Amino acid sequence: MEFLKKYTQPDFGKTDIEIARIKAESNKFYHIDSLKNIFGLIDLTSLNSTDTVAKITGMTQKVNKFKSSFSDMPDVAAICVYPALVPTVKEYLNVSGVNIASVAGGFPASQTFLDVKLVESSAAVLSGADEIDVVISIGTFLSGDYQTVFEEIKEIKNTIEGAHLKVILESGVLEDPQKIWDASIIAMEAGTDFIKTSTGKMQPAATIEAVYIMSKAIKEFYRVNNKKIGLKPAGGISTGKQAVEYYAIVANILGKDWLNKNLFRFGASSLANNLLSEIAALNTGAEVKVSYF
Repeated sequence: MEFLKKYTQPDFGKTDIEIARIKAESNKFYHIDSLKNIFGLIDLTSLNSTDTVAKITGMTQKVNKFKSSFSDMPDVAAICVYPALVPTVKEYLNVSGVNIASVAGGFPASQTFLDVKLVESSAAVLSGADEIDVVISIGTFLSGDYQTVFEEIKEIKNTIEGAHLKVILESGVLEDPQKIWDASIIAMEAGTDFIKTSTGKMQPAATIEAVYIMSKAIKEFYRVNNKKIGLKPAGGISTGKQAVEYYAIVANILGKDWLNKNLFRFGASSLANNLLSEIAALNTGAEVKVSYF
C-alpha cells in the first residue's frame, strides 16, 4: 500500500534496549496519583459467553454507586460489553462521563461477512454504544491482503458515524514488529480513533513490545497528519505494577497529552479491584484487599 511509504518506521532492532530503559524508569509512576489516573482510563469489561442481563445490570449499578464509596477516585472511562447487552447498560447507567463501549464486527475472530460486521456495529450504536471495538480481519491481513483490511475498517467507521472506533490488531498473533507497525498504520489511515492490542481471547494478549511499536506508529502518524490517535492495551493487564509499565511507555513516547481517557485506555476486568487494593495499601502502609467490582 503506497501510503505506508509516507511513514518513517523506527529501528526495530533497538526496541528491546529502549523498552528496558523505559521499564527501569517506570517505578517513578508507581504512586497514588498515577494509579488513580490509570483507574480513570479503564474500560470496565465483561465479555463472557455466560454474561447475563442480571450480571451486567449489577456491574453497571456498581459503576453508578462507585463515588459513594470512593469519593476521591475517578470513575472508569467506559463499560465494555457484547452488543446484545448494550441496551442493559444504556438503561441503567446514570453516570455522566462514563461511555458505553461494545465489541462488534464478529468479535473476537472477525471471521464473518463484512455486511454482518456493518449491521452489528451499527445496531450496537443504535442501541446506545458510544464506542465500537472491532478486530481486524486477521486471516486476511496475514494473507497479505492489506487493501481489504483497510477497506473494511473504513466502511465500519463510516457506518457508525459519530461513535468512536477502536480497532483491535490482535498483536500477539501478528508477532512480527513489522506486521504490528503495518497494521497500526493501516487502521489509522482507514479512520480509526484508537488502536488496541488484543481481544483478551488469544495468547499472548497485550505486550510491552507491541504497545511500544504501536506508540511509535501513533507518534509518526501524528507527525505526518497532525492527528492524535488513541491507544488501548487490553488483555492480561491485571495489576497496578503492570499497568504502570504501559503507562510509562505512553508517557515516554507520546507524552503527557496522551495520558487521558480521550487518548489512552486499558481494557480490563480485574485491574479495577487490584488498583483499588494497591491504592489503599499505599495510603495505609498495610496490605488491603478491595473487591468492589
